[in-house]
Amino acid sequence: MRQEDIADSGNLRLPAPRQILKDQLHIGWVCTPPAAGSGGHTTLFRMVQGLEERGHRCTLFLYDRYADDVARHEEVIRRNWPGMRAEVRSATRGMEDVDGVVASSWATAHVVASRVISKAHRFYFIQDYEPFFYPRGTLYALAEDTYRFGFKNIALGKMIAGVMENEVGTSPDAIVPFGCDNDIYRILPERDAASRSGVVFYAKKNVDRRGYLLAKLALERFHQAHPEQEIHVYGDKVSGWSIPVTDHGNLTPTQLNELYNRTLAGLAISFTNISLVPEELMSAGNIPVLNESAYSRAVLSTDDAVWGRPTPCGMADALAAAVEATDVEARAARVAERERQDWEETKKQVASIIETACAEVLTGDRAS
Repeated sequence: MRQEDIADSGNLRLPAPRQILKDQLHIGWVCTPPAAGSGGHTTLFRMVQGLEERGHRCTLFLYDRYADDVARHEEVIRRNWPGMRAEVRSATRGMEDVDGVVASSWATAHVVASRVISKAHRFYFIQDYEPFFYPRGTLYALAEDTYRFGFKNIALGKMIAGVMENEVGTSPDAIVPFGCDNDIYRILPERDAASRSGVVFYAKKNVDRRGYLLAKLALERFHQAHPEQEIHVYGDKVSGWSIPVTDHGNLTPTQLNELYNRTLAGLAISFTNISLVPEELMSAGNIPVLNESAYSRAVLSTDDAVWGRPTPCGMADALAAAVEATDVEARAARVAERERQDWEETKKQVASIIETACAEVLTGDRAS
């Protein structure tokens, strides 16, 4: 982020937001420019659509630390999230005409704290405990400080609540549930479960919490034991592997569901909050293979997932156990039939939190 946008909870004084009593709110959502396939942006934009579906006006304020002109990012948004109608503007060119503003990451929380000077209601949609993205140092401390800014904090999943309490000594104002896109991720009727083969991995090379190097080493070991299993990689383009892989690059959700339907297992590594991948895999009858993590287990409680030690051998062995199971057809049906909540309840809860907060009467300065 830009250095001038760094806020400090020690001297931050937020004006008390004004009470808003009207049917249509104008809510601003501050985020970084998205890339195609970004899971965090997809989840955030679902919340934006949830407000729009209730008749509210929404504006995306993109924070590009390198430029004030964000017009080039709008085409990416319109192409990849066509259901969202929100206007797209730059967060550095003023956000003063909104009733409420939602930060979506630690950097954008600083931007909201430093740049929004109006009496707008301030919210923070928290999808992960972001200090864990960095070694202990300046960025860790700046990310951690955002939970002290005095925004109305909305946590996605109970893992974040527990870590916030342990690390910062504060609890989110609300916890909303994870969802799954059940319309997209499902068993395809034309697929024969018994014909499944191969494994799949979502590559995020520059996001260490998603375990790219660990997955690469594990898959190379797994290939030595199971050369008959095709290895599918999607997401970032990969190179420098010592084994053959089928590199799909970015796939649409529909294409992903098709890939999940014809493979046996999916490697879904995360060292912080769980990703959306495990539930999406299971919806398609695919077995998720995860690294042992108290954070992931806090969210995903099922006997159908396979857990491995977060080492190359540990994850390779877990993958082998998943593909060596003999009940492929029955297992695919079982994991797909597991009851899972869609995103509608999450959207409803987030919208209700924002609507209720905007209607509240608060007086005096709201200090951090």
